[in-house]
Amino acid sequence: MGTVTEGSKGLVLVVEDERPIADLVRMYLVREGFGVHVADDGDAGLAAARRLRPVACVLDIALPGLSGTEICQRLRQSGDWTPVLFLTARDDEVDRVVGLELGADDYITKPFSPRELVARVRAVLRRVTRPDEAARPLRVGSVRIDPSRRIVLVEGSVVALTSTEFDLLARLAQRPGRVFTREELLASVWGYAAQSGTRTVDVHIAQVRAKLGAAASVIRTVRGVGYTADA
Repeated sequence: MGTVTEGSKGLVLVVEDERPIADLVRMYLVREGFGVHVADDGDAGLAAARRLRPVACVLDIALPGLSGTEICQRLRQSGDWTPVLFLTARDDEVDRVVGLELGADDYITKPFSPRELVARVRAVLRRVTRPDEAARPLRVGSVRIDPSRRIVLVEGSVVALTSTEFDLLARLAQRPGRVFTREELLASVWGYAAQSGTRTVDVHIAQVRAKLGAAASVIRTVRGVGYTADA
């Protein structure tokens, strides 16, 4: 592995040590118009992420060398917020939560639908690249959100959020006081809705609150329903 397939929609890095799975993922992404670079161990994957600057990374968790979670953690620690999707055989909720807490944007378990994987990649990239130039600035409490530049400020300081965290916060801020169910947030932010995925929303909300620090209270939990942003 390690070859690059060119594409018009940008390069996706796939780090997967099972060759049949890697080939399947590559085939479907190439069909969609993406370029693909495949690495089969964690160290090569991290080096490729830093060297090639892909538009998104699809990371297996159990890899030779560095694990997928370690790759994600090192990217985030270095200020690299390239969208990350975990692709793994682990279906335990603890594994999903840990992955999302490290800054992953989505989590897909094996066996998986290649079409769903491609749809998830497209969805996370739409959140990053969609035109927001005409979007008005948003404000809830001391939190200011600039959708056109995808910047969040608290008391003048920039808060570093993943693309998914940004869109989750912006979605709540667009309708202050409106209570969103977890299913609604999954559908509008992630692009899909499933009862089994609602824990994903909770983890991301917790991450956003942690990063907002003293301003975290602008996001309020409505027990038994979902979340709202207080003006």
